[in-house]
Formats: sequence, structure tokens, C-alpha cells
Amino acid sequence: MPRYALKVEYHGAPFSGWQRQSDHPSVQGAIEAALGKLERRPHTIAAAGRTDAGVHGLGQVAHCDLEKDWDPFRLSEALNYHLKPDPVAITACAVVPEDFHARFSATWRQYLFRLVTRRAPLTHDKGLAWQVPHPLDAEAMQAGADRLVGRHDFTTFRSSICQANSALRTLDRLDIEAIEGPSGPEIRFHVKARSFLHNQVRSFVGTLERVGAGAWSPDDVTAALEARDRAACGPVCPPHGLYLAAVGYEPDPFDHN
Repeated sequence: MPRYALKVEYHGAPFSGWQRQSDHPSVQGAIEAALGKLERRPHTIAAAGRTDAGVHGLGQVAHCDLEKDWDPFRLSEALNYHLKPDPVAITACAVVPEDFHARFSATWRQYLFRLVTRRAPLTHDKGLAWQVPHPLDAEAMQAGADRLVGRHDFTTFRSSICQANSALRTLDRLDIEAIEGPSGPEIRFHVKARSFLHNQVRSFVGTLERVGAGAWSPDDVTAALEARDRAACGPVCPPHGLYLAAVGYEPDPFDHN
């Protein structure tokens, strides 16, 4: 059975998250249902990361096995037709070796988090960014973020229900970018690692927002990290500003150059 890699974009608001659930809509369930329209049998797909309810995808990657030899472009077009009206799109498709696995073959994952600082309610970006009503010091936030880069025990910054065997992770990048976004002043967090703990990025962002607001200092971030205690974490920010932006593979299955 040929195996296909799918690059998936989705708006997370209508879904209970990526993972299929029997009684709630999910991104995985929507794609598997679309595959069932093409080949009428049960389908099970695997993804690079299981995003939570409300989290969006820009470059999620999944793989599926099909009986028919599909042209990748025609497969993506057929899936997009059957995914309507769900806010899910297959933006790229490629034939991959049978040992390719969307989760286990990934060498890194990158997340984007959008935070808009303005008092007026968001309209166009409602549900697509976290809004706070006060200005933030991006330089102080970057100073706090720098304390988190590298290999650490991130027990403080993971959910109490995280199922990972170890909290040791290597954080490759946590860059803070201040821009004038479409809805006003915006702070963007660019976070990259091979793998992440449950709620790790949202825990980072909520903590660093406190640094930007002046309630915490960068030294407080170090103290929280070294505490290895969930109670030492700052607030966990809401999910709707978070995007799974990209997933890395070697070689890149979507690179046809």
C-alpha cells in the first residue's frame, strides 16, 4: 500500500483537538472521514503532533496508507473537496517511503504564538490570537525567554496530566518578535524543539507575558525553571493564539527541487 505525507492547515476553533474522539469533532476525524469517501473502508492516520482543542495548524504533517496509487496533487484536491465545509485544508501531498512516520520521523517541530496588545475587542483576529489590554516589554520577555533555551528539566512548564516519561527536553529556539500586526501591536513567539511536553509552549507564553507586563523579572523565570515544580509556573495562556507552524524531516518529503 503506498504511503502519503499530507501537510495540513486548519482552524482549531470547531474541533476538540487533533486526536479522533468518538463524541466530539476532531481534525483527525475529519481527514479520516474524507479518506473514507475515496476508499470506502476505515482509515487511521498519524500526525507529527496532537494539538489541543482550539490550537491551529499551519504546517501539521500526517501520513496515510491507501490501496490506490494516487497522483499526490489529485489526492490533495480530492481530500480538500471532501473536507468541505470544515476549516481544514491539505496544502501539500507527497509519496513517501513505507517507513516514513509523521511523528517518529520528525526531527523538529516549530510553533508560533500570536499575542495582540490592545484594549478594543478583536474582530478579524478573534479566536486567532490571545489579547491582553496592556503593553508589553518585548526586550524583557526575550531576556526571560533566553533563560529557557537549551536542555533542561521542564517539569515547571508541563501540564500535570502530561504523559511523557521525562521532562528533560532541549529547547532550540524561543524568539520574541514585536511587530505592528493587522490588529495592532503584536508579540509573536517562535518556539522550536525536537519535541514538546503537554502545554509547554502555552506555559512559556503565559509566564513570559508576566515578564513583559513587569510582574516578573527574567530572574523569576530562572527560579521557576529551577524549581521543577508546576506550582512555580506563571499562568497558562489560552490555546487560540497557538499554531503548529512547521515540522522538519530529513529529507523533506515536500521538497521537490
